[in-house]
Amino acid sequence: MEMKQFTIPFSGLKQGNHSFAYTIGNEFFEAFDYHEFNTTSIEVKALLKKMSTMMELLITAKGSVNVDCDLTNEPYDQPITSDLDLVVKFGEEYNDEDDEILIIPHGEHQINIAQYIFEMLVLAVPQKRVHPGVVDGTLKSELLDKLEELQPKENKREEGNTDPRWDGLKKFLTDK
Repeated sequence: MEMKQFTIPFSGLKQGNHSFAYTIGNEFFEAFDYHEFNTTSIEVKALLKKMSTMMELLITAKGSVNVDCDLTNEPYDQPITSDLDLVVKFGEEYNDEDDEILIIPHGEHQINIAQYIFEMLVLAVPQKRVHPGVVDGTLKSELLDKLEELQPKENKREEGNTDPRWDGLKKFLTDK
């Protein structure tokens, strides 16, 4: 996939707000050699606020990614929303060490936001992916049935019956 569509040529733009929209699919993540998602359907909007000495880039994303559940390995659609605020300033050399400030050389006339979109979307997906059916108990799966069968049973002791060895030790606490 060509990442040219994520390049914003800001030098020809007037001061003010400029909107850009992108539809993200699997080919976007494959370009980054990232294969964690089965399918993706994400709408990304970028708003570039161009000012005389700097720019602000507001990126928002909304959609879903189809992932496999970490517990049952069942695929499900995980809804995601995310946003990123980035201040773009001009300086002597390129510097992206700060998460919120990007410094680009004075001679630059465009910026590619593909890497920022990629990182924003990957971080929007929860680390532990649990199928909603597991949480509310509606998912029926062979694996889930097997896990429930192998789950250790609770060993409930009656309050009145205690081990006589402990009773002998408790005597030392009260014989003072």
